[in-house]
Amino acid sequence: MRWTKGKHQFFVCTHNDKGHLHNHIYYNATAEDCTRKFHNFIGSSFHVRRLSDRICLEHDLSVIVNPKQHSKGQFKHYGQWLGNDKPPTYQERLKAAIDAVLAGQPPDFNAFLAAMTAAGYKYKWGRGGVLSFRVEGQENFTRLRSSTLGDGYGLEDIRAYIEGRAPVGEGRIQTPARKVNLIIDIQKKLREGKGPGYENWCKIYNLKQMAAALQYLQENDLLEYSHLEKRTAQSVDRYHALAGDIQKTEAAMRINAELRAAMVDYARTRPIFEEYKVKKYSNKFLAEHEAEIRLHREARATFTRLLAGDKLPKMDALKAEWERLSAAKREGYRAYRAAQNDMRSVVAVKHNIDALLDHSGRSQHKEQAR
Repeated sequence: MRWTKGKHQFFVCTHNDKGHLHNHIYYNATAEDCTRKFHNFIGSSFHVRRLSDRICLEHDLSVIVNPKQHSKGQFKHYGQWLGNDKPPTYQERLKAAIDAVLAGQPPDFNAFLAAMTAAGYKYKWGRGGVLSFRVEGQENFTRLRSSTLGDGYGLEDIRAYIEGRAPVGEGRIQTPARKVNLIIDIQKKLREGKGPGYENWCKIYNLKQMAAALQYLQENDLLEYSHLEKRTAQSVDRYHALAGDIQKTEAAMRINAELRAAMVDYARTRPIFEEYKVKKYSNKFLAEHEAEIRLHREARATFTRLLAGDKLPKMDALKAEWERLSAAKREGYRAYRAAQNDMRSVVAVKHNIDALLDHSGRSQHKEQAR
């Protein structure tokens, strides 16, 4: 695949290695028209990596989260990179399904097979009475054997458990609950492509937006829905708190500006007002200097309104306060814009995921209303 960003050409090569898809991105050092070279700015490799990850997520290819250079640590294969976040294998999913069905206490083995079929598993009987299961998307059947799935998951073990010949908690090893993260839930939902939540999401969004959402979750280590909810609430609260701080700073700046303007008017008109008092508030003098006297009285009214009886500060102190408030406003707006961008990103991601996974419960509310 080839595409162009700006005037630079990019090439993606995807190959299959023993059932695993890998892709590599190559980009030219010169522009497509050969008029200029690629500028290797600081962080360019990071941006290229993010672009590569976005393309891989859009096409359901593997992405290494938080990669490290080989020189800074021991090299790990893809499974080690995933660690505890690896998606469950087909065998693990089968064991979990068996545990869930047996927890419902099926009355006989036929009821067990019917419940497994309802859970999305197909089964077949092979030579020698071997029972095998396969789920949608799985290529080969998995045999129901202890040697394959582990102790307690053989055919006779399950028959003994259903018939009551194996006490509860004995004869089978319970599979520990696996913590499937939010990213796996989303990818599974996208592959299924079923349900009202998916249909509603498809009407509004597209795979590129969901790839961006997945990338945001990975980069911010939001692997559980509760963490995403908490991060969203924190981002919204921080945005509003910074907006409130800016409003307080701007209000203080308005008071400062009014005081400084009133002090200038007061100092400029004070001699005229003093002469007006000496002339015992002469109407003739008032008519000659009405504008100056009105400004003087307005300045004094401003002091009374803003200071509320406090001592009038000096002009130098007001100028210093103005500089401090201006610096605080500039810094506040920088933090405000960053918080606004962060809030918009996480709210958009959560809204997108809610629409896909139907976390908002809208479908449930509709069913109750009906």
